Amino acid sequence: MKVGVIGLGDIAHKAYLPVLTTQPGVEPLLHTRTPATLERAARVHRVPAHACHPTLDGLIAARPDAAFVHAPTDTHAEIVTRLLTAGIPTYVDKPLAPRLADARRLADLADARETSLAVGFNRRHAPAYTHCLDHPRDLIVLQKHRRGLPEDPRRMVYDDFIHVVDTLRFLAPGTVEDVTISTRVRDGLLHHAVLQLAGDGFTAIGAMNHLSGSAEEVLEVSGADAKREVRDLAEITDHKGQPSVRRRGDWVPVARQRGIEQAVTVFLDAVRTGRTLDAQDALRTHELCERVVLAAEDAGR
Repeated sequence: MKVGVIGLGDIAHKAYLPVLTTQPGVEPLLHTRTPATLERAARVHRVPAHACHPTLDGLIAARPDAAFVHAPTDTHAEIVTRLLTAGIPTYVDKPLAPRLADARRLADLADARETSLAVGFNRRHAPAYTHCLDHPRDLIVLQKHRRGLPEDPRRMVYDDFIHVVDTLRFLAPGTVEDVTISTRVRDGLLHHAVLQLAGDGFTAIGAMNHLSGSAEEVLEVSGADAKREVRDLAEITDHKGQPSVRRRGDWVPVARQRGIEQAVTVFLDAVRTGRTLDAQDALRTHELCERVVLAAEDAGR
């Protein structure tokens, strides 16, 4: 199976290429427009020169069976359109695009071409979070914070807060019937955002503060007089009487801990078996993100 990798920045090097280059039967094809970056990636990951393409046209002409897009967010719409039009199943880092209209167009194009389009919501595959699906979830609270990084609302929401939004949707035990949004914007920059989703018997709250003084991710799910807490996708504490702590094993790879390895496997298995992955559910996450962006822009006026 020939698999294109488009964009060779940190996320490709740290997360995806180490997984793809160890998958049995996978032949990576690399593309970036920067010759030095292309040469370095090929050397580090032992990809032969004939599989390196300085142009997207060249990579598409090599007829990959699938493609992973790790290019800058602003280029997603153009690149993904080219791949889907060529009938190439595509996995793209979140978001599909930084504007809802473009994200919707890509999802509709994938449907029209009957071609898989997957979005890199790795937390849906992270073991610490999938284990929460078997826990009572009357109340879900997810906090994902950073320090010293207030940003343009659209960039912060679509590049970072989108993980919070999608994880709340993934963990919600029922249909969302009510959405509440709160933001703090100063001088055009988004400091923090809070999203609340509610439905029959549950409430899910997601918060992100880019001036929190720390970089952390903490999930709590509770109900039936029990609570499960997950810190940084690695440490699980169950609270029912005496706390019980489980930590990531010393030999568990980070890509597996964060769900990236599993997300890659699910996507490639779908390609191998001819199963089409639908991006419409991922589009629902983008729709909520757009609502948060609009609320932040209103708050900043």
